[in-house]
Amino acid sequence: MLLRRVRDTREDADAVRAVAAAAGEDGGAAWPAARTAWHQRVTRHFATTDPEGCWLAEDAAGRPVGAALAGRRDTLWSLTLLAVVPEAREKGVGSELLRRSMAYARGALRGMVCAGTHPIAVRVFRRAGFALHPLMRMTGPVDASRLTVPDGPAIEGGAVHRDLMDSVDRRLRGSAHGPDHEELLRHCRVVVADDLAGSGYCYLDGEGGVELLAATSRRIAVRLLASALHSLPPGATATIPRLTAEQEWAVDVGLAAGLSLHTGGFLCLRGMRPPRPYIPSAAFL
Repeated sequence: MLLRRVRDTREDADAVRAVAAAAGEDGGAAWPAARTAWHQRVTRHFATTDPEGCWLAEDAAGRPVGAALAGRRDTLWSLTLLAVVPEAREKGVGSELLRRSMAYARGALRGMVCAGTHPIAVRVFRRAGFALHPLMRMTGPVDASRLTVPDGPAIEGGAVHRDLMDSVDRRLRGSAHGPDHEELLRHCRVVVADDLAGSGYCYLDGEGGVELLAATSRRIAVRLLASALHSLPPGATATIPRLTAEQEWAVDVGLAAGLSLHTGGFLCLRGMRPPRPYIPSAAFL
């Protein structure tokens, strides 16, 4: 087995995507074009910003069999991807990828990973010293008539709000997202609130999904989430993913909007408690 750093190339992004798809809990089913494009952009983003945290494992024939993508922002290390194809599991590939990625975490005070339900992955993260926090997910058509009207303004945001968003990040998770906001702003809408009740932001993808939400108060978080759901077209399907038990405010908003609640996956944390009010991004945490 050969391990090398992921390069900022289309070829390496395709290789990482192929590993992730083969290793996924959906049984290797073909990905939609939008998911493929998003995954390739995320891979190239981290290969550019965090080359020391991004690794690709290849077998003797040069075929990709494992991949890891990790980033560091201030004193927070996060793992976006750890994937090994089924035929290479239980051979030390995943452990070596994690070891290389965690070497990039040296000196970081906190760690964050969003993991699925695969027992091997869960075991690996627990052995690495992460606390496992079960996740919930809400999805379904939005019934806006049941939603409470937001209690204040939430406006369309943009690059001009970068400093505000980084400030909120530092308060909640101890580190700013920094260049990740640049990537998110290229592909997502962002709703921002900032008044005497607090500050916060909410990213929405193009399919009605909450990609990332952070706020300095529960009141602002509820306002942002309700405003985001109200902004969707009538009858649109929304998704509020990656909710820990600490995010009951989001569960209440989702239930009021008629969404269904499901469980699955874990938020794995080291050196920190679950931030709140906060909904992490799958890619940028």
